[in-house]
Amino acid sequence: MLDLLIRNARIRTVDDDRPRAHTLGVFAGRIVGLDEAVEDLPARTTLDCGGAVIVPGFGDAHNHMVWFGQSLGELDLSGATTLPQIYEAVARRAAGLPSDAWIVGSGYDDTVMGAHPHRGELDRAAGGRPVWLKHRSGHMCAVSSEVLRRTGVLDGTTAEPEGGVIVRDDRGAPTGLLQERAQGLVSALVMPYPVTELADAVARASAVYASEGLTHVVEAGIGLGLIGRSPVEAAAYQLARERGTLSTRVELMVAADNLHALRAHADDNITTGLDLGLRSGFGDDRLRLGPMKIWLDGSLIGRTAAVSEPFCGHAHATGVFQNGPEDMRRLVVAAHRAGWRVAAHAIGDSAVDLALDAFAEAHRVAPRHDVRHRIEHSGVVRPDQLDRYAESGVVPVPQPHFLYEVGDTMAEALGSARTPWMYRHRSFLDRGVRVPGSSDRPVAPGAPLLGMQSMVERLSKAGTVLGADERVTAEQALRAYTLDAAWASHDEDRRGSITPGKHADFVVLSDDPVDIDAGRIGAIDVLATFVAGTCVHGTDVLAASPR
Repeated sequence: MLDLLIRNARIRTVDDDRPRAHTLGVFAGRIVGLDEAVEDLPARTTLDCGGAVIVPGFGDAHNHMVWFGQSLGELDLSGATTLPQIYEAVARRAAGLPSDAWIVGSGYDDTVMGAHPHRGELDRAAGGRPVWLKHRSGHMCAVSSEVLRRTGVLDGTTAEPEGGVIVRDDRGAPTGLLQERAQGLVSALVMPYPVTELADAVARASAVYASEGLTHVVEAGIGLGLIGRSPVEAAAYQLARERGTLSTRVELMVAADNLHALRAHADDNITTGLDLGLRSGFGDDRLRLGPMKIWLDGSLIGRTAAVSEPFCGHAHATGVFQNGPEDMRRLVVAAHRAGWRVAAHAIGDSAVDLALDAFAEAHRVAPRHDVRHRIEHSGVVRPDQLDRYAESGVVPVPQPHFLYEVGDTMAEALGSARTPWMYRHRSFLDRGVRVPGSSDRPVAPGAPLLGMQSMVERLSKAGTVLGADERVTAEQALRAYTLDAAWASHDEDRRGSITPGKHADFVVLSDDPVDIDAGRIGAIDVLATFVAGTCVHGTDVLAASPR
C-alpha cells in the first residue's frame, strides 16, 4: 500500500527519460512510480490535484537562513528610498525603549537613497542609543556613535582590521560606515547569539521557504567569520530539527574562519580542518556539512568586489581582497587536501582568477575526481575565464534575481563594456557548465519562481535588459532550481527530478512555469510543498479522497 497517491496532476518531472506524467505514488518518503506503475495501487491517502502542476522541489544553492530569519524580527529598511525615512524609522523604534537598548535594522540600500546613514543623524534619531543598520549586501553597515565608542574606534584604540574599512570624512572623523571585515568590530559586541534564538530564526526562515516551494537550501557560511552568528551555530539547526521546525533539507557551509591547524598522520595530508576530521558530507539527507566557505573579495553593490579594471566613477578603485591572496590560495589548497569541497566567494573577475588558480593548484598537488568546487556569485566573468570553468569542473553559483533588484546599480558600476559579463548563465551552459539556481537571500528576495523569471528575462527594475545573450529558456531556468541545484551538492541521484527512487520532494503550482508567459513566472502560486512525501505547506486546494 502506498503512503500517498496523487492523481489528476500535470507533472513536469525534469527527467529526460520521462518528461511528463499525471499520477505520482509515494512510499516511505520516496517516489515509487508514475502513471500506470501506481495508478491502480491502494494508498493510505489519495489527493486529487484538479489539474494543478507538479514540479520537483526547488533548491537554493546559496542563501543565508539564520541571517534571513533574524531579519524578520529586525527593523525592515528595504523599502526606504530616502535617508529621512531611515532616521524616522529609527526614531519610531527608539521611542519607549530603554536608553541602552540596541536598535538593529537591515536591508537599506545606499544606491537608492544616494548615501549611507550618518552616525550623527542616527545619534539624534535614537537618542544616543546604539544603532546597527545592516546594508542589504551584507558587506557593510552603518552604526551610531555609541557603537563606535564601544568598539574603540572613536578614541583611536582600535585599528582598522585587515580586509576591512572604517570610512572617514575629509577631516578623518569616522562617518559610521564600516565595510567588509570592519563589521566584525560590531558583531564582537553582540555575538555569539544564543542557540535557542538562532533556532527560532531557522524556524521562521524554514516556514517562509516551504511557502515558496523550497525543499533544499545551502546555508552559505556558519560559525565564525563575516556573517557567522555563533561558533556553535550548527547546533541551532540541530535544535530546530529536533523541535520539528526545520522543514527544509539543509546543507551547511562552514566558514573558513572556523578551520584550524590539525595534527593528523603525515600520510593523510590533512593539515587544516575541523576537529575529528569532519568535512563535506558529514550528516544525513536532512542536515549535513557542505563546502568550506572562503570569502575572497567584497561586493559589487558596494564597489568592493576585486576587479581587474577600476569601477566607473571610482577613480582607481578595484575593490578589495578579504585577506592576502597568497594566504587565501594556501587555505583553498589545504581545505582541498583535507577532503572538503570549497565554495569561494568571488564576485569580481580578479577574485575569480584567484579562485580558478587556487583550484587548479589544489588539483595538481592532490588530484580528486569530480569534486565540484564552487565559485559563489561569479558576478563578473570575463570571456577568457569561461573556458577555465569548463576545463576545471568548477561550479558557478550566480544569483539571477540580483539583475532585477540591483542590476541597474551594478551596471552603472561596471560600465557598458563589462555589463554583459555580469551574472552569466547562457555562456556557461553553452560550454557544458551546469548552473544551480540561488538567491543569496536576504540580499535579494529568495522566491525561486522570481529567480527563474529573472533568468529568462534578465530585466532590471528600470526595464533594461542586462546581457541579452545570457538569457535562458524557462525549461533551463526550472532545471537550474531543481536538478542542477541538486547536482551542485552531489545530490542528483537523490533529488532534483520526479524520478522513481528519489526523495518525494515536490511542489504543487497553480501554473506551469515553462508554458506560461515569462513575465508571469514569478506570480505563480505555490499551492503545496512536500518533503519526503509529507506536506510542509498548503494542501487546502487539494482534495483528499477516501481510501
